[in-house]
Amino acid sequence: MTTRTARSSRGRRRGGSSHAVARRRSYKGPLWGVLAALTVLGAAGFVAVDGSSSGTGARSGPTERARSGRLGSTAPTSAPPTTSASPSPHTSPTPTPTPTPDIPATGPGTFITAAGGSGAVGSGTVLRYRVDVETGINLSPTDVARQVDRILADPRGWTADGRSAFERVSSGPADFVVRVATPGTVDKICGQYGLDTGGEVNCDVAKNVMVNLRRWLLATPVYAHRVKDYRALIINHEVGHFLGHGHVGCPGAGRPAPVMMQQIKGMHGCLPNVWPYDDRGRYVTGPAVS
Repeated sequence: MTTRTARSSRGRRRGGSSHAVARRRSYKGPLWGVLAALTVLGAAGFVAVDGSSSGTGARSGPTERARSGRLGSTAPTSAPPTTSASPSPHTSPTPTPTPTPDIPATGPGTFITAAGGSGAVGSGTVLRYRVDVETGINLSPTDVARQVDRILADPRGWTADGRSAFERVSSGPADFVVRVATPGTVDKICGQYGLDTGGEVNCDVAKNVMVNLRRWLLATPVYAHRVKDYRALIINHEVGHFLGHGHVGCPGAGRPAPVMMQQIKGMHGCLPNVWPYDDRGRYVTGPAVS
């Protein structure tokens, strides 16, 4: 039916031969009726190709759609067919991976002290502390100090023992100093007291709570998506040493890991935990280890 309709359309555009004109004059009524019927049937056939209610229009190929367009088919009343072409890659950009922080291997060994201070938190003897950041590393001393302040003031922290209190100062005497430094500087200061930090870990020596910049920024695999939580573990673990607490092991599979456990060396079945005390004020500990 499609071929016959197309041929009739071309005949009408060209005007037709003299015999065709004569036939139209002699048989005007019946011939026009036949042509009108053929035109209607042809139009109906083309609508079925592109806009069939059965969904075939949506699956029709580009050749069928182009042919329908050239012959001037009537637009279907249903929604136009959806394209099956793949979306442009620009509509779904590939997420940009988070860049790895630039961590210098070592630094000058000089420090900038965070300005200001905090009020005393906890009860008992007040321990004054200072927060220093090594010169030349991309950390704000003010921001680091605020994080340390929050950690030491948390009710699950060391103030829960009822004997410890803390207050940050920026000048004058300090009982201990929290220092964030490059791995090389941590190794140097800790090594002066016989500790081997290997460019990887933190330490507490004399009045220095030494925080390795790599651990501050990257945490460990267990805490890779909870870096700020891991910072609480660093501070609580090393301040715990300053307070006289030694290392302990995992108390049992499925139980919270004590902060005095060396979690960087493995969890041994324990669950991640960064606070000395739980929400009920109970001390989280385990068997003593050397």
